[in-house]
Amino acid sequence: MQVLHVCSEMFPLLKTGGLADVIGALPAAQIADGVDARVLLPAFPDIRRGVTDAQVVSRRDTFAGHITLLFGHYNGVGIYLIDAPHLYDRPGSPYHDTNLFAYTDNVLRFALLGWVGAEMASGLDPFWRPDVVQCARLACRSCACVSGGARASGEVGVYCAHLAYQGMFLCTSYE
Repeated sequence: MQVLHVCSEMFPLLKTGGLADVIGALPAAQIADGVDARVLLPAFPDIRRGVTDAQVVSRRDTFAGHITLLFGHYNGVGIYLIDAPHLYDRPGSPYHDTNLFAYTDNVLRFALLGWVGAEMASGLDPFWRPDVVQCARLACRSCACVSGGARASGEVGVYCAHLAYQGMFLCTSYE
């Protein structure tokens, strides 16, 4: 079985709370049990620095601008990175700036994360396609919204929303 975890953070590369701990441990445990588990993350600076062997998988023009999908490894886990410096190469946390104000384009930044997760289920990486896509926090809503085609062709989505950063934005954010 091939499982893709779509998330915004992974311990010890980047951590703001318990979600990073889960994504830092669960894929490795699944791999130990014979599951081909991988993680999709935005290429935030701390994450990018930790995945030193990343190679280009795909380049795309998207609704959020140009992206490069990279693949590498961290502690034995396959890691996909969405390299979009205009969205992810910023100071502060994944969710807000150094003054603790949410980035005004968070809807775009995390819609892209969910969209790429759904595209992975549809074959964005021609050499690996997940059977299960597990989305967490901000990626949940957008991945669920755009993954209908992947589900129709047999993939399974497991969506896990958490109490904070639920991926809820005003409808006007999508205009």
